[in-house]
Amino acid sequence: MVTTKYDGSPDEADLTRADSLAREIFSDVANKWALLIIEALGEGTLRFGEVRNGIEGISHKMLTQNLRMLERNGLVDRTVHPTVPPRVEYTLTEPGRALRETVGRMCDWTHQYLGHIESSRSRFDA
Repeated sequence: MVTTKYDGSPDEADLTRADSLAREIFSDVANKWALLIIEALGEGTLRFGEVRNGIEGISHKMLTQNLRMLERNGLVDRTVHPTVPPRVEYTLTEPGRALRETVGRMCDWTHQYLGHIESSRSRFDA
C-alpha cells in the first residue's frame, strides 16, 4: 500500500485511514525488535555489536533492518567514523528519546501486570 502524503496539520490527520502515514509508523515501531532496540539505545550511543549483545535472540539481519527503519523514520542517528574497519554508532534522536519514554512505560506496565496476564492465560488455556 502506498502511504498518502498528508498536507494538513498533523493534529487533523485521520489515524484510522489505511493509507495514513501514522498507521505506517505504528506498524514500523510497534514490533518487538524496534521496541527493544529503542529501549537498548536509551542508555546512550552504542555500536552495532553492543546493541546486538544487549538484545538476546535478535539476528544480525533483523537488527540491521530495524536500525535502518528507525533511521529512516528519524528516530535513530547513525554515525560512521572513518576508521579501518569503519566504526558505526547509533543513538536516539529527540523524537526517538520521546518514544523511549513511552516504551519505558510499556515495560513498566508489563512488569506490573505480568503475573495477572500469566494467570489469565492459564485459566483461558485450561
